[in-house]
Amino acid sequence: MSPMPSLCMFRRRRLFLGFALLGLAIPAAHAAEAVSAAYVGTASDIGLYLAERKGYFRAEGLDVTLTQLDVTNKMVPMLGTGDLDVGSGTVAVGIYNAVSRGVGLRVVADKGSMRPGYGYEGLLVRKDLVDSGRFKDFADLKGMKIAVASIGGGNASGGNQALHRGGLRFSDATFVTLPFPQHLTAFANKAIDAAMTNEPTMTLAVEKGVAVKIAGNDVIYPQQQTAILFYSEKFARTRREAAQKFMRAYLRAVRDYNDVLVEGRLAGPNADEIVGALTQYTNLKSPELVRKITPPAINPDGRVNLAGMRIDLAFYREIGQVQDAAIKPEDIVDMSFVDAAVRDLGPYRAAAKQ
Repeated sequence: MSPMPSLCMFRRRRLFLGFALLGLAIPAAHAAEAVSAAYVGTASDIGLYLAERKGYFRAEGLDVTLTQLDVTNKMVPMLGTGDLDVGSGTVAVGIYNAVSRGVGLRVVADKGSMRPGYGYEGLLVRKDLVDSGRFKDFADLKGMKIAVASIGGGNASGGNQALHRGGLRFSDATFVTLPFPQHLTAFANKAIDAAMTNEPTMTLAVEKGVAVKIAGNDVIYPQQQTAILFYSEKFARTRREAAQKFMRAYLRAVRDYNDVLVEGRLAGPNADEIVGALTQYTNLKSPELVRKITPPAINPDGRVNLAGMRIDLAFYREIGQVQDAAIKPEDIVDMSFVDAAVRDLGPYRAAAKQ
């Protein structure tokens, strides 16, 4: 196991040279409070990117250090010790099992969920299987080899929901794990029959003619809670004012993002700003591709979908990956920060689209 990153990785050191030369103390009232935050580098982290780029964190008196970690599991130990204040990712098997072991963290806001027209993730089937008639409906998933990013996550739970649409069970198909970008190659090589995948792989697979999009998860699994924002228990409990400031800045940015969503695309006023943030912080380096993909939906008032989280947890138990019979989503969700932020900011009202 690689050594856990230390806290110093998450703290920017700034030298206030002018004060130092004059021998003056920095006024405490003007000193920004340091907050460490990690992101996975997906499009659904847009609220973090924008809050940093647009100065919303600084406006709240926070000095936020954003550090990319490729998977949520790398954040969990640091959230548990309080060496990391804020994390992002998905509520997968590892989160429930960590909390059952006493790791202190809270789910505090939505970072990606399903709503009509914004199926950022969905079911693809290999094009030759559709053209030949082997696949006509969800029931035809029986016996197919389906790629997912991981078995113990919402991606596989989405696959389970697709099977249910055809009257099937999870055991009626063979699931293989592959990172999303590799789904494209696997389709081209006919190594898989179908995939529960996300953007931009969905758009690229269809453009290259190797797969057909059957439906997004806004149709297959409309209650799905795909991504969330975490606070460490230490940050939430002992630095509540800073945690509240962070949430206000985050929701301001998420609302700016929602203002540019038009009919499943980044097409509203200031869309260039959103596209620029995504090409800066993610692997989506083509502005043209960013404009073509289906963007994730993020609740502008921050609330998560508990119903979807219950469905996922039931699935994790069904496949034997969560043994704690007592734990439930409500045990790890704390909506008090988004509730307070909405009281401060007011409920979201969509900007007029030009």
